[in-house]
Amino acid sequence: MRETTAVDAVAEKYVATLAALDPLAATEMGLPGHDHEMTDLSPAGHDERDAHTRATLRALDALEPADDVDRITLAAMRERLGLYVELHDAGEHLRDLNNIASPVQGLRDVFDIMPTGDIEAWENIASRLTALPATIDGYVESLRAGAARGLVPAARQVAEGADQAAELAAADSFFTSFVHGEAAAAALDDSSSCALVRAELERGAAGAREAYGRLAEFLRDELAPQAPREDAAGRDRYSLYSRAFLGATIDLDETYQWGLEELARVVAEQEAVAAQIAGPGATVEQAVAALDADPARTLTGTDDLRRWMQETSDAAIAALDGTHFDIPTPLHTLECRIAPTQSGGIYYTGPSDDFTRPGRMWWSVPADVSTFNTWREKTTVYHEGVPGHHLQVGAAVHNRAELNTWRRLACWTSGHGEGWALYAERLMADLGFLDDPGDRLGMLDGQRMRAARVVFDLGVHLGLPAPEQWGGGRWDADKALAFLLANVNMPESFVKFEWMRYLGWPGQAPSYKVGQRLWEQTRDAARAAQGDAFDLRAFHAKALNLGSLPLDVLKLAF
Repeated sequence: MRETTAVDAVAEKYVATLAALDPLAATEMGLPGHDHEMTDLSPAGHDERDAHTRATLRALDALEPADDVDRITLAAMRERLGLYVELHDAGEHLRDLNNIASPVQGLRDVFDIMPTGDIEAWENIASRLTALPATIDGYVESLRAGAARGLVPAARQVAEGADQAAELAAADSFFTSFVHGEAAAAALDDSSSCALVRAELERGAAGAREAYGRLAEFLRDELAPQAPREDAAGRDRYSLYSRAFLGATIDLDETYQWGLEELARVVAEQEAVAAQIAGPGATVEQAVAALDADPARTLTGTDDLRRWMQETSDAAIAALDGTHFDIPTPLHTLECRIAPTQSGGIYYTGPSDDFTRPGRMWWSVPADVSTFNTWREKTTVYHEGVPGHHLQVGAAVHNRAELNTWRRLACWTSGHGEGWALYAERLMADLGFLDDPGDRLGMLDGQRMRAARVVFDLGVHLGLPAPEQWGGGRWDADKALAFLLANVNMPESFVKFEWMRYLGWPGQAPSYKVGQRLWEQTRDAARAAQGDAFDLRAFHAKALNLGSLPLDVLKLAF
């Protein structure tokens, strides 16, 4: 067990204070003691967290590393916290609104990962529901402050946020079903104390619905008229967000050209696999049609989907442990669940600090989707589960022997995390788990979508030239939608959701494929430096035990 250093002490203090200032983050990290509280999203709340971040950076500046672990911690904290300060100075917290990862969604989504097993858990939920209206009022205050500075989200995102808020304000919204659901019924008996909690839950749910109604009204009536019609973030904002999501500085124009080339390469590989599936000269579309028509590759209903997800995930853990990875015992548990939302997203939530809340893979199934194709989704299970997010996030949480709490729970870099998960998909193909041509086409299908996102995101937000094949001139939202529909083999409702996501969350979508590229470059550099001594299993073990790092910092460890 490594001894605690002065750097670790600063990191621990930072996380403890952050948990108090941002209870939603505390719940996400699985840190106890704050599940009854809500985060202050007013300008004052943001400023208080910013002051804490700046004070921590000053404390770090006075320290020298005691060992290699400290060296990485200092580099990572200075990079991550420094970017938080840059984003705050740019006022990005005052226009935080999009269709997938903003307070509109986050204030609801946190209830998905809260404990629900006993009366104390539901008392916490009731308290948090009661606090939600004030948090939404603070969020509105921040959006107003942003508007006063000319910082307003794009019109599409405001309209989508208003629609989502109105849905959550409805009488039959999530909040109603949540407090009346099976989990509440199982935990709350007929005692008088439980009756009091039920009454608080009812009041809390009603207050939450009313608060979301006010938010919807504000977005539609006050913010929407001020919202710009332009979707593009522009080069300055995009550069900042690219660094935030990658933890690395890249040449944006070179990356755009690489994205075009990578897309063409993946399409060519798809065409070769299509010939194996549907015969020489077959198109990718013909191969997809053949696979979709195969009843052995089709699941019907969400119960079958969840069961198949769990079986596939469990089989991967059993096959990889002790061969290509050493998987700690707590990580052998991964729960596969159907999400209570219907947005179409597939995502992972990590375990709590003590693993009493296991890692979970969630599938948010759109209302109009009832059949699923295993050839298309097997690679997704590897992405979200093992060796993807579950192994990556869980390994860091488990590594108490070396890592402080910030490294284990609080440091998350999208390019590192999503890049690893995409790297893991390709790794599973290399290890023989996707040798079936249909499963391999599914992996390539995902790689194609991620390569297309690099082209889309950089093209639209930087206003770069579009290839003649996709309309020529400069990229805009309409050209980009046609481009996505041609390159993403998903239902149109899913594609349109993703299209809205990329327009409103600049820099995040490319972090998957660009992150994979940077992971592969780090691995290849380590292989070149170590020569015959290079061991891939050892490289993976060392990298995963470092936790989620900025990708420029990851290079320092090898």
